[in-house]
Amino acid sequence: MAMNSFFKKVFGYMNPSVNPNIEPAFTEWQQHLPTLWLLGKTGAGKSTLIQALTGNSAVEIGNGFKPCTQTAHSYHYPVDNPLLCFLDTRGLSESDYDPHEDIQACKDRSHALIVVLKAEEPEQNDVLNALKQIKKSGDIKHFLIVHTAISSLGSHTEQQQAILHNQTQIEHVLGGSVQSIQADFSPETGDVIGLDTLKTTLADMLPILSLFTNTKAHISREEGNFNKLKTEVLWYAGAAGASDAIPAVGFVSVPAIQGKMLHSLGNQYGIEWTKQDFIEFIGTLGTGFMVQYLSKLGIRQLVKFIPAYGQTIGSATAAAMSFSSTYAIGRAACKYLYHKSKGETVTKEEMKAVFEQAFESIKNVAETEMHKTDTLEKHQSKHTSDMKSELKQGKR
Repeated sequence: MAMNSFFKKVFGYMNPSVNPNIEPAFTEWQQHLPTLWLLGKTGAGKSTLIQALTGNSAVEIGNGFKPCTQTAHSYHYPVDNPLLCFLDTRGLSESDYDPHEDIQACKDRSHALIVVLKAEEPEQNDVLNALKQIKKSGDIKHFLIVHTAISSLGSHTEQQQAILHNQTQIEHVLGGSVQSIQADFSPETGDVIGLDTLKTTLADMLPILSLFTNTKAHISREEGNFNKLKTEVLWYAGAAGASDAIPAVGFVSVPAIQGKMLHSLGNQYGIEWTKQDFIEFIGTLGTGFMVQYLSKLGIRQLVKFIPAYGQTIGSATAAAMSFSSTYAIGRAACKYLYHKSKGETVTKEEMKAVFEQAFESIKNVAETEMHKTDTLEKHQSKHTSDMKSELKQGKR
């Protein structure tokens, strides 16, 4: 009975007239998007790299950047349901540039710092000075050097000497070997040479990148259709995971977020969910799914309130579970809705396979977000504890 009542509540959230307060979860996710921080002199090729990674035109990127700190602009991608934040430092040439705010914008989320160096420019003092301060903070963990405009130099020997010179300068400041790649821009075709290597390298640092930069061929039309909706499903998954970073919210907001996601996906396929449709959809995933889903949802919320264990492990584990389960439900729903829109049926075996495959495929990203959430909560907990201590001392 409790299970029927629970899924009846989820179905209720699919009604557009029902508007639970899930905005805090979306705000939490957007405030802690995985971030690519680009550091380099004007003209080094930062905007071109972002254009290549996102597929957006230079004009759209120029319009999309918004000030987020005193020295940097951010660009959220995709615009409608953002999954990634690009941070572009604009104040490098200023003598009093202080990277503190930019560091703060990165440290409480998964991140990578891309140092963009134009091969024909050996003078990189502005970049080096910024990196000295960034290294001193100890908060930025992932670095990648991208050497650009290599073909503008003459011989192969000259190109390699220029790359080695800039690489050595950066490694001297950072105190060790730094991974690097070469990316050149073809004026004839507008393509970025080395783009595939760049995507693969960045995906190792930020696993979420692999989910929407993967351009492999789709073996079916249904998969191709889902690929167009993947960023939307990921957005809801991220919000569901983020909701578990807010104490006592997850048990209410995760089902609400999933219900709203199913409603939105139904609109994409031209289908308005009925109660019978929803029962059929849940049924195709099997009774085991319903029991497992409900029990894990309840357990992961309770564990957040267990002293010590719940503080350090509960919320982080809950975030990963919410992220993964929401993505898998969204993927399964797309398959169900696609075939329903064609007047076709889909077997339980097919649905379970799609759900399980989606859940497994997202685990790496979910674990990254779990670590991010764990780090953020420890930081916030310490900040709260420090404030309480200061208040107690003040009373004395």
